[in-house]
Amino acid sequence: MGFLVSPMMSLFSKFTVLLLFVLWCASFTSTEAYDPLDPTGNITIKWDIISWTADGYVAVVTIYNFQQYRHIQAPGWSLGWTWAKKEVIWSMLGGQATDQGDCSKFKGNIPHCCKKSPTVVDLLPGIPYNQQTANCCKGGVISSWAQDPANAASSFQLSVGSAGTSNKTVRLPKNFTLKAPGPGYTCARAKIVKPTRFMSTDKRRITQALMTWNVTCTYSQFLAQKTPSCCVSLSSFYNDTIVPCPQCSCGCQRNNSDSGGCVDPNAPHLASVVSSLGNNNPMPLVQCTSHMCPIRVHWHVKLNYKQYWRVKVTITNFNYNMNYTQWNLVVQHPNFDNLTQIFSFNYQSLSPYSAINDTAMLWGVKFYNDLLMQAGPSGNVQSELLFRKDMSTFTFDKGWAFPRRIYFNGDNCVMPPPDAYPWLPNASSRQLTSPLVLMIAFFSALAFLYGYA
Repeated sequence: MGFLVSPMMSLFSKFTVLLLFVLWCASFTSTEAYDPLDPTGNITIKWDIISWTADGYVAVVTIYNFQQYRHIQAPGWSLGWTWAKKEVIWSMLGGQATDQGDCSKFKGNIPHCCKKSPTVVDLLPGIPYNQQTANCCKGGVISSWAQDPANAASSFQLSVGSAGTSNKTVRLPKNFTLKAPGPGYTCARAKIVKPTRFMSTDKRRITQALMTWNVTCTYSQFLAQKTPSCCVSLSSFYNDTIVPCPQCSCGCQRNNSDSGGCVDPNAPHLASVVSSLGNNNPMPLVQCTSHMCPIRVHWHVKLNYKQYWRVKVTITNFNYNMNYTQWNLVVQHPNFDNLTQIFSFNYQSLSPYSAINDTAMLWGVKFYNDLLMQAGPSGNVQSELLFRKDMSTFTFDKGWAFPRRIYFNGDNCVMPPPDAYPWLPNASSRQLTSPLVLMIAFFSALAFLYGYA
C-alpha cells in the first residue's frame, strides 16, 4: 500500500508546485514599472527635518525627478500621504494643502491643514516672495533629468504639529501617493536614510538635516491610462507604400456623444467646443482618425547618399485640447551611434546599457519648437537626422532603416507590425513569386486557348 501512496503523493506534490508556480507567474501583471530604456529611472521624495518645534518639527520636502525623459507636465504634481499619528500642518511655504479639513478643536491659531490624509500641490508662479521657498512655485511642472536637470526638482516647506519632537518619537507618514497629474506612479514605503547635508550659498559651511527619509515612486504606463497615447507611421523613398499607424492603436471611434468620442475636423462648431474646454484640460478632444491617438510620430527615410542617409521625423498633435510643453521623443535605432547632424531639434544620447549606443532623446529648441501646439495647422513639429553609413552594419533591407521603438513624453508608442514595414523593391514578394506567376499564367493561357478551341 505504501508503494502505491508514495508515487501518488509525489504526483500530487508536483501538481501543487506547478499550480503555485502558475499562480505566482499570473501575479506579475502588465502593470510592472520596469522601463528597459530607463531601468533606474524613478521619482524620489526626500523629507528632511531641519528643526524641532514645541510640538513637532519643520521639514523641507523635495521631489526629485530622476527619470531621463519622463517629465511632469501641467497641471502638475500632487503629493498625498497618511499621518502615522494625529499630526497637523501648521503652516507651509512653496506649497499648499488642497483641503483644510476639520480644525474645529483648535482655539486661537488655526492649522493650515488638519486632515488625516492631506494632499499637497505646488504654488503657481508669481506668488509673493514671503510664501516661496527654493525650487517651488512652478505650477507643479518638473522637467526630466536629461532634458533640463536644473529644473528636475520641486520643493516645499511645512511645519508639522502634534508630532514627535525627536528622532525617537517622530513617526514616518504612510501610504504615499503621487499624481503627475494623473495616476501612473506607485510609491514604496518611507525609509529612514542618512541625513542630508546642505551647503551654504557661499560654500563655506555645511549643515545637516536632523532626520531624513526617502520615498521612491516608479511609473507604469498601464496604470496611467487604459490605452496607448501615441503611434508610429512609416514611409521611405524606395517604396511607394506609406505604412499608417495600426488601426485602433489608441482606441476605436465611437459616437461624439459618448465619453472618449472623437471630433470631425470639419465640424462647423469645432472652435467654440475647443474654447469652452480650455487648453491643458485633462479630457482629450481627439480628431477622428483610424488610429485615434492624440500623437502620431512619422518616420520617413528621405534620401540616400554615398556615405550618408537622411531621415525626416514629424510629430503631429491630434488633440484639440492639449498643448504639449517641453515635449520629448525617445528613439531606439542601431545607427544612432553614427548620427552626424540633427536639424532644429536638441539631441542627447541615452545609454541605458553602456556598451550599446542605440537610443537618442530628441526635444524642441527653446522659444522655437519646444511647444507642440494643439491639433490644427500649427499642430506639428519636424526635423531631419543625418546618419553616417557603417558598412559593416548598414542596410536598407528588411526594415533596418526604421526604429525599434519610439516613446513620446515617456510613453511607449504603438509600432506597425514588422511585416508591414516598407521593404526594398528587390526584396518584395514581386521578385520571389514572379517566375511562378509567369509559369502559371502561361499554362493557364494555353489551357484556356485549347479549351476555347
